[in-house]
Amino acid sequence: MYERIQWGQRRNFLKVLCAAASPVPYWSQAQSPWPSKPVTMVVPFPAGGGTDAFARPISAQFAKLTGKQLIIDNRGGAGGTLGAAVAAKSTPDGYNLFMGAVHHTIAPSMYPRLDYDLERDLVPLILVANVPQVLVVNPRKVQSADFKAFLQMLKKNPGRLNYGSAGGGTSHHLAGELFKLQTQTFITHIPYRGAGPALQDLIAGNVDMMFDGLGSSAAHIKGGRIKALMVSGARRNAAFPDVPCSAELGLSDYTVSTWYGVWAPKGTPADAQARAIEEIRRACQTDDAKAVWANQGAEFPNLTTTQFEAFIKKELAKWSQVVRVSGAKLD
Repeated sequence: MYERIQWGQRRNFLKVLCAAASPVPYWSQAQSPWPSKPVTMVVPFPAGGGTDAFARPISAQFAKLTGKQLIIDNRGGAGGTLGAAVAAKSTPDGYNLFMGAVHHTIAPSMYPRLDYDLERDLVPLILVANVPQVLVVNPRKVQSADFKAFLQMLKKNPGRLNYGSAGGGTSHHLAGELFKLQTQTFITHIPYRGAGPALQDLIAGNVDMMFDGLGSSAAHIKGGRIKALMVSGARRNAAFPDVPCSAELGLSDYTVSTWYGVWAPKGTPADAQARAIEEIRRACQTDDAKAVWANQGAEFPNLTTTQFEAFIKKELAKWSQVVRVSGAKLD
């Protein structure tokens, strides 16, 4: 009996000794609640583009809600694929996220070789914004009164105008190719390293026109620096009720939207994924974020993760067909 008591006391002493020697007390070694430190989100375009227009408000609201920073890491180039590759190879510890866009469902059909696979290397979390495309022109370079006059001018002067895009294989590029196909016109594609630089050159008059996401163009349209001639889709946008939609202009099949979503690298813990979805959804539904979305003519789709994943698969198939039919190529 004495030996059993003595051994029990010795075992308890060893437990205390091991706990004291450990840098983290054994009773606090359970996983910390996410986020316990700043989170980095790769945005695969330069600052000032459509992705940035939604990533930064989310970042601001995330910080207010969680008390931790959501750091925006802009990694532009190659139509958003360079940033996607960086994100796909980042540590899957729950503290690395990626804000991609429609461009990333186009890229597999445009680029013969990518350093990542969207479906294999990244996990879709949440769709944060859906924005119609808008045809905008520099009013000093293109002085057409309306879309009808603009289209007539294009048909009479093939190759006279050019359009900027966020890069080869982006929705800006494919929207232009689809427009050319459906209107039987020709305009020259000028690729940039993101929508931000392309938009600045449009405002400066270095390019004539652009097929942009309404989110990044909205403030410049309202300020009169660029002019909107058409929004894509079957109805006018509430933020710009005076701009006609493509359906009423005779282009019923011209439906292009720019959407933005958040992914995590494959292998990210399930609990971290769930918490990231929860906090980003909360950020998008704050009054401040809702005001930003409304001002940019955007909507928050509020899909489940399963619905978002199915949406991505449909977009991959859709853009594969557009690339094939239009014959779009990287410049």
